Amino acid sequence: MNKLGDFLLEKGYTKVKLKLTKTNHFEIKATINGVKGLFILDTGASSSCVGFEAIDTFKLNAKDSEVKAAGAGATDMLTQISKKNTLKIGKWKKEKVALILFNLTHVNTALVTHNAQPVDGIIGADILKKSKAIIDYEKKYLFLKL
Repeated sequence: MNKLGDFLLEKGYTKVKLKLTKTNHFEIKATINGVKGLFILDTGASSSCVGFEAIDTFKLNAKDSEVKAAGAGATDMLTQISKKNTLKIGKWKKEKVALILFNLTHVNTALVTHNAQPVDGIIGADILKKSKAIIDYEKKYLFLKL
């Protein structure tokens, strides 16, 4: 382990391995409502998101939202919201997590075009802030405060 990792573990953090994709994104495995999925870690995304097609997979209770989503070249996308979800990343776990639901087709099309795996969603800044996240880009680890 490196000095940063040792220090953070002593301070009550847990570490999660990140995988760098061919599109230069970090992939992370997470569990929503007991179901495992694959996500992009996106510090620039204000909210964590899941694709519409994964509503049943992750047992989400979706309600229409007034908020329009934008990102990765798409704008004014219709969204839904799902509240009161359980999110687990490594040993870190949070109850009552709200997730934005929207059409992830444009994201997954871009990933597949570049020989990367499609994802179930995006872990955004909302979760990174709640977990007091620290990213070690060199060693490819995400540290989350337990």
